[in-house]
Amino acid sequence: MSSPSLPSVRLPLRPSPPPTTTPLSRRGPVLRSLTPSSPALALLKPLVSAAPASSSYRSAFLLHRRRRHALPEAAEAATATPALIPKVVTKEYQEWDSLTAKLAGGANVPFLLLQLPQIILNSRNLLAGNKSALFAVPWLGMLTGLLGNMSLMSYFANKRETEAVIVQTLGTISTYVVIVQLAMAESMPMPQFVATSAVVAAGLLLNLLNYLGWLPATLWQLWDDFMTIGGLAVLPQVMWSTFVPFVPNSILPGIICGSLAVASVVMARLGKLSEGGTKFVGSLSGWTATLLFMWMPIAQMWTNYLNPSNIEGLSAFSMLLGMIGNGLMIPRAVFIRDLMWFTGSIWASVLQGWGNLACMYCCNIISRELFFATTFGLFIWLGFTFGKDTGAYGNSSPMTSVKELIFGK
Repeated sequence: MSSPSLPSVRLPLRPSPPPTTTPLSRRGPVLRSLTPSSPALALLKPLVSAAPASSSYRSAFLLHRRRRHALPEAAEAATATPALIPKVVTKEYQEWDSLTAKLAGGANVPFLLLQLPQIILNSRNLLAGNKSALFAVPWLGMLTGLLGNMSLMSYFANKRETEAVIVQTLGTISTYVVIVQLAMAESMPMPQFVATSAVVAAGLLLNLLNYLGWLPATLWQLWDDFMTIGGLAVLPQVMWSTFVPFVPNSILPGIICGSLAVASVVMARLGKLSEGGTKFVGSLSGWTATLLFMWMPIAQMWTNYLNPSNIEGLSAFSMLLGMIGNGLMIPRAVFIRDLMWFTGSIWASVLQGWGNLACMYCCNIISRELFFATTFGLFIWLGFTFGKDTGAYGNSSPMTSVKELIFGK
């Protein structure tokens, strides 16, 4: 996933310690437990008025996050999704929080290395006047990836996952650079390029303002609805187009699903859906972006199946970089119990990265040593991730972490 990572899964917090405990906030200073006479408690009345005494840690945690990000109260209530907090916030928990954030930020390196060779090659061809070479890069595929990056950027901006926002922002910018090169080579029609440029500029600006808490909720809701409709229209069309000419070449899937998306969004905004239905519609933009990235390796493997000779044109180094980039984001997705982010990252690492390497190994394109070393490294990394997470949360076994990730319990 050119980057995962990805709907806001609001997981319940575990019961907190008694009010006499001095809990630690995530990546922040110590917050003393609030006494009934504390002036700060008045600020938390909307949060704790109906809460039992045992919720003091949750209140202090939310107050710290609001001060840290300087968000309006309404924006905080709509966007904050803290990780599942253990009963006792230990030093191991804080260290794992910090490490997973750094690993997610480190995913920028392999993803940039993955895109830079294409940008450099396109630049050389443009300077040499060889515009026809850029026609080998499908602009529709690049546009699909761009839409996925922007949807995930909005999703992670809502969750205040700074490192993941940076990954998706760089993915958006680097993909847009390629699209600019395709437009310069006249491979991409100018009207589509102008429309794409407007959407990218608006998306980057709105996401920045939303992250800083400067964007009205109504405007952000309109942008989120736009991304939902766009994702639901593009995803089935891309899936259908993968199997052409075995199925008729048609834009009907995109039109039908796009129309259903418009109807669903309108009904949700008019209050015609149940609470569960409204939440489901609100989660669609992140999931469609994840599914777009998840479909890419399937399309590649389908192409490999139809034309085995094409496998020789695949770069093992690119597959390895993609696997590493997505793999670095898996620990953070597990830590914050984000099932969507985890699904996209693990899928891209296992299927797009390791799966394509397995195809190349079966066709004798890569060595046995490289394939088995990659396989061993992937299993070790997954074991390390769940092992560390189990210790950080004080769980009895890695299966408990898996259960919390999937079911939120």
